[in-house]
Amino acid sequence: MRLARTAMLAAAVLALPVAPAVLAAPVDPNAATPLTEQSNAEWLRRLPFSDRADFEDAKRGLVARFPQSAIKTADGKAAWDFNAYAFESAADAPKTVNPSLWRLAQLNNEAGLFKVTDRVYQVRGADIANMNIIEGDTGLIVIDTLLTAETARAALDLYYAHRPRKPVLAVIYTHSHVDHFGGVRGIVNEADVKSGKVDILAPSGFMDEAVSENVLAGSAMSRRAQYMYGTQLPKSATGQVDTGLGKATARGTMTLLAPTSSITKPIETRRIDGVDLEFQLTPGTEAPAEMNVYLPQFRTLCIAENAVRTQHNLLTLRGAQVRDAKGWSYFLGQALLRYGERTDILIGQHHWPTWGRERIVEMLSDQRDMYAYLNDQALRLMNQGYTPLDIADQLKTLPQPLASKWYARDYYGSVSHNVRAVYQRYLGFYDGNPAHLNPLPPEQAAKKTIEWMGGPDAVLARLRDAYARGEYRWVSQIGNELVFADPSNAAARALQADALEQLGYQSENATWRNIYLTGAQELRDGVAKPSSTGTSSSDLVRALSVPNFFDFLAVRLNADKAAGKTMTLNWQFTDLKQRYAMTLRNSALTYVAEAQHAQPTAAVTLTKATLDQISLKQLTLPQAMQSGAVRIDGNPQAVAGLFGMLDTFDPNFNIVTPHGFQK
Repeated sequence: MRLARTAMLAAAVLALPVAPAVLAAPVDPNAATPLTEQSNAEWLRRLPFSDRADFEDAKRGLVARFPQSAIKTADGKAAWDFNAYAFESAADAPKTVNPSLWRLAQLNNEAGLFKVTDRVYQVRGADIANMNIIEGDTGLIVIDTLLTAETARAALDLYYAHRPRKPVLAVIYTHSHVDHFGGVRGIVNEADVKSGKVDILAPSGFMDEAVSENVLAGSAMSRRAQYMYGTQLPKSATGQVDTGLGKATARGTMTLLAPTSSITKPIETRRIDGVDLEFQLTPGTEAPAEMNVYLPQFRTLCIAENAVRTQHNLLTLRGAQVRDAKGWSYFLGQALLRYGERTDILIGQHHWPTWGRERIVEMLSDQRDMYAYLNDQALRLMNQGYTPLDIADQLKTLPQPLASKWYARDYYGSVSHNVRAVYQRYLGFYDGNPAHLNPLPPEQAAKKTIEWMGGPDAVLARLRDAYARGEYRWVSQIGNELVFADPSNAAARALQADALEQLGYQSENATWRNIYLTGAQELRDGVAKPSSTGTSSSDLVRALSVPNFFDFLAVRLNADKAAGKTMTLNWQFTDLKQRYAMTLRNSALTYVAEAQHAQPTAAVTLTKATLDQISLKQLTLPQAMQSGAVRIDGNPQAVAGLFGMLDTFDPNFNIVTPHGFQK
C-alpha cells in the first residue's frame, strides 16, 4: 500500500518493475481443507456479523458509480479494473476466504462519488486511497490525489459529471505516502501551480519524507511489497481479495508537484476560497509527515490516515522504520480533545465516513486506546523478560469490547506483528538469548537441522502427518527448513506451499493472506520474471536531492570491488550552486556538502537536470560527456571506475527459497 504505498515510490525512483509478471504454467491452487473450512466457519460465531451499520455507511450518499469498466493509461493498459473483484458479490464467504476479511472486501468494493454533506464529497474505489473534494465559493479544494494521474483524473471527471465544473484552486497532501499525492498531475497542471492559480499545502517535512523514506532500501521493500499486496496473485477466491486499506494499488503514472505552502505550526488555520481549514500536525504517527484537517463550517474532521477501519501497521510487513504507537495514540487523543465535541462527520483517506458525534468519539477513543494498549502491554511483557514471539503469543488479540469492533480488527496491521514491532522499536532484533546472538545462516542451519531430524524423507513423512492434522504453521516452519536444506526437493516445496495456502485461506489479515499465498505460488511456480523493465516517475526522480542520490550510490557500492581503491571527487552542480567533496576509502563512499578537495582525482561539473536524465536512463554518462553536459577535469577514468564498482540490484530475489536457487 504504502507498490503499493511508499515502496511503489521506491520502485518509481529506482526504475524497479512493479507490474505483475507472467508465471509459466502456474500450478492450480488447492481447495480449502475440511479443517480450514471449520476454522473459517468458527469466525461467524466469533464476531458480530449481524451488525450491518458499516454496509449502510459505505453506501450512504452515493451520487454515481463510475461509468467505465476500467480506467486506462495512455498506452491502453488498465490502471484500474472495476470488474476485477466481481467475484466478491456473493453474500457468503467462499470456503477459501476468512469471513471477516470477506466482509471488509465487500465493503471496500463500494466505488463511486459520494456526498458526505453539503459541499463535501468523496470519491472511493478507484485506487487504494480516497479523494475528498471540498466545494469553495468559486472553486474546489482537493484533499489527497490518489496514487496515479489516471485514477485521479477519472475521479475528478466523475465528480464533474454530477457537480458544477469549478476549477481546482487548492490541493492538500495529508501525508507523505505516494498513494496520497501521486495523482496530482491528473487534476492540476504545473503551470497553474507556478503561476499561483493553484496552491498545494502539505505538512512540514513533506518533500523530504515523500522522496527519501524508501529509497535506500527500495529494492528490498519493492520485492517484499509484492508479497504484502499480492501483486502477482490472481484476483479470485483463492488469490488476492483485498489489501485491508482498499482493494489494490492502481497501475499508472505516479507524479509529484512540490507544495507551495507548508504547515509548520502544531495548529494552523487558513481560509481558502471561503472555506476555513484548521490543520493539526501529527508527525511520526502513520507517516513521518502527516496532518489532520478540520473544517469548522461543515463540522467535519479529516483524520488523514491516523484512524482507519482496521488496525494499522506499526511496522509494515514490506519493511520500514517502526512507527511510534505511543505518539500515534497521543495525537489521536489530542484530535479527540480538540475536535471531538464539535465534529459531526469524520472522513479519512481510506474507507468510508462516520456520521454522528457519539460514534466518532467512540471510534477515535477506541483507536487511541488500541495503539496505547499495543505499546504499553508489549512493554510490560518486555520488562518481564518475554521475547517477541512470547509477547505475540500472549497478546493474541485486543481486549474486549475493543476486539469486537470492526475498525479494530487485524485486516492490515495485526496484534501479532505490531507487538513485535514495539519490541523492535525499544530493544531491537536481539531477544537477549545468547543462542540467538550469532546463529547459523538459514541454509547452513537448515541442512544441519534436517540431518539431525533423520534426513529429508523422515522429515517429509512427519510433515505430511502434521499437515493431515491441520498443523499448518508447524508444517510451514519445518517445511521451510526442508526447502532451504535442499530447494530442489519438489515434494518439500509442494508440501510447504500447501501449508502456506491453507494459512492464507484462514487469515483475517489481508496482507498476511497475500504473503502466504504469494509464498505458496513461488514455491510451486518459481519467482516470476518481470514482463517489462518497469517504469519510473520523472517527477519523483527530479524530487530527489543530490544527497539522496549520493546516499544511494554509497548503498550500491560493492565493497569487494572497491577494496584497496581510493579516490577523491569534486562535484559541482552549476544550476543549484552546490558543491560536494566525495571520498572513496576503505570501501566506503562518503561526501561533504559545500566543500572541495584541494587535489581531487577528478572534478565533475554538471547540472541537476543532467543527473536526472542519467538517473532516468534518458542519457548515458559517455553521451553526457560527449555533448558537454558533463565536464570531467582530471582523471576521466576515475568516474567511470566508480560507477563500475556499483551493484545493480535484482528486484526479484528469492524469498521462500535460498538465494540463487532457480526452479
